[in-house]
Amino acid sequence: MTDPTAIALPPGKRIYFASDFHLGTPSPALSREREQAVVRWLDQIRDDAAALFLVGDVFDFWFEYQHAIPKGFIRFQGKLAELADAGLPITLFTGNHDMWMRRYFTDELGIPVHRLPQTYRLGEKKFLIGHGDGLGPGDHVYKQLKKVFESPVARFAFRWLHPDLGIDLAQRWSRRSRITNNKKAEDEFRGEEQEWLWQYCREVEANQHHDYYIFGHRHLPLDLTVTPNSRYVNLGEWVHNRSYGVFNGETMELAYVK
Repeated sequence: MTDPTAIALPPGKRIYFASDFHLGTPSPALSREREQAVVRWLDQIRDDAAALFLVGDVFDFWFEYQHAIPKGFIRFQGKLAELADAGLPITLFTGNHDMWMRRYFTDELGIPVHRLPQTYRLGEKKFLIGHGDGLGPGDHVYKQLKKVFESPVARFAFRWLHPDLGIDLAQRWSRRSRITNNKKAEDEFRGEEQEWLWQYCREVEANQHHDYYIFGHRHLPLDLTVTPNSRYVNLGEWVHNRSYGVFNGETMELAYVK
């Protein structure tokens, strides 16, 4: 049986990573323009992509009712279906904005969805990949909220709201987020000791080696040394930066859509 956590990297091929598209915010028009940019990017990478990892907060809000999902984003979903049908391995991680994903993308598109960081062997390198929310020290208020939102009781209660009401309430809540309100000061680099995900990487690396730690959530493109043989790369976001990661089998780099 093929190991889904091991992906070979043939010569000339690359593995791509992106996170925090936040489709749906801050307005339908701006979200549509960003969705089209994402689709163009997917078309650009399709010929040399060996795999694609989408690392959380792809949507600014997502909830799957039994027979309904949030409308919109059809161009993005259609492109994922096209790439998946063509044989491109795609992996999706939930983030703090789209943690209520269930089986829609797996059942409809064959795309596995993960809620926790996962370890992969990509080519000859070892990666730990996840969205990054709730990891490391700090952010204690969010960690408590996450426990509530992830509870079966919360999901059950929300499911009983009519989609018109439930989705509207959730979208109103998401509009309070820092990326929607352009709170870029919170996304400034203030040194490694202030980076909770960097500290998390250090803790993990002390017990188990990874060549690369790939996360989103931070909204700031970062490439930091964890140890001399290990690096933490944050993928940034697409509302302002439109940054992504690319691995060529030897090195991992950040790049930007122009």
